[in-house]
Amino acid sequence: MQMKYFHSKSFRSKTIRPRFFFTKIYQAMFLSCVLILSPVVLFSVQTIEACAQENDKDGTTSELYALSAVLMDADNGRILLQKNGTEVLPMASTTKIMTCILALEQANPDDYVSVSSYAAGMPKVHLGVRKGDVFRLGDLLYSLMLESHNDSAAIIAEHVGNCLAGGGKRSADNSEEESKEAILRFAGLMNAKAEEIGCADTFFVTPNGLDAILTYQDDSGNEVQRQHSTTASDLARIMSYCIMDSPKKEEFLTITRTPAYSFSDYKLGEDGQWAAGGRQFSCNNHNAFLNMMEGALSGKTGFTGKAGYCYVGALARDGKTFTIALLACGWPNHKSWKWHDAKLLYEYGLSNFEKRNIYEKTDLSPVPVEGGICEDTVLQVQEQDISLLLSEQDEVHMELEVPDSLTAPVEAGKTVGWETYYVNGEVYAQLPITTAEDVLELTYRYCLDRILELFWL
Repeated sequence: MQMKYFHSKSFRSKTIRPRFFFTKIYQAMFLSCVLILSPVVLFSVQTIEACAQENDKDGTTSELYALSAVLMDADNGRILLQKNGTEVLPMASTTKIMTCILALEQANPDDYVSVSSYAAGMPKVHLGVRKGDVFRLGDLLYSLMLESHNDSAAIIAEHVGNCLAGGGKRSADNSEEESKEAILRFAGLMNAKAEEIGCADTFFVTPNGLDAILTYQDDSGNEVQRQHSTTASDLARIMSYCIMDSPKKEEFLTITRTPAYSFSDYKLGEDGQWAAGGRQFSCNNHNAFLNMMEGALSGKTGFTGKAGYCYVGALARDGKTFTIALLACGWPNHKSWKWHDAKLLYEYGLSNFEKRNIYEKTDLSPVPVEGGICEDTVLQVQEQDISLLLSEQDEVHMELEVPDSLTAPVEAGKTVGWETYYVNGEVYAQLPITTAEDVLELTYRYCLDRILELFWL
């Protein structure tokens, strides 16, 4: 990929010359007779030429089984390839990546959590807990992510929901209605996090991904129904957050990459300390893709009758990190279709994209300063690494927005323009253009002080 940039001639900061100085004195005397209006900064846009073509998908999306699919650059959330990426669909147990990351962020893995009657009644796939059982929260996260246990998701959500309400009530003491309210509070937390990371079309109702519809009244009093759903682009964005941006990303990766895990329930001993109980549990990681492709980082499978087979995953290789999301990727007996699609998307990303730094050092011409002690001032842009994955067909161009002139006084470091980088017509990065030096206003007092310095001091 070739990017052509416009360069202006290099420049140096101006110094005050005697002739220029006395010319400015006469200008100041004249200006004292007129009303000086507030300055208006006018901008001109200089476009830097670049190649422009839409990404060539070379038929890749037509080979995907999934109804909706996205390949994303995990470093920045840019979608590299998509098939119906914004179509709203149910997501099944891929939901649990959000449940896991929120539990890690909002609770302590060493919390001891009790099981309510409501959580114990979750349908398969389940751990097989009983009302009143007590577990370490961190152990349940492995049950959640490796075996996709629906009851573990409910136990985790109810515990965090209870904490949000305050009071420290044990989940085992909740009525069914109180359990549902606690889990809905957790769902509210899930929706708030989704909005925070830029997921515009996601709505969580359950912590385990079971198909559900929530009926509620909006601010106008109208009845609204929302189903538990997302889009492939939103789901890939959530995974990117889990592995790249969350303060608990390392813990998340440790859990989701663990092949197998064993734990027990807990009993309160006579000494008031928690000790291992008599029940033992074992979990095996059902994300088979971890062993299918070099660099596979994380992932979560899902299935319901409405959602079909779903998958969200991450892979890192050769300095590139991708996240993918697959929704409605077949129904029984096509359980392996998601692995086909996952491999296809990752191979497309590895073969067609390279990491490049699109920052280009640009010489900025000095800008005239009206009413100042200098004729012009120097502009500057702080050099930055703007690296991202690009294909040969990606369009990249940069535009400079700089003022035609400035009016004194001018402060050093003031933002007066922008260096904007576009990828495929969309703003990717903006760097502020700032003034490099102070330029004082030319006033009678300034001129008088300088004359005194020249002739009497």
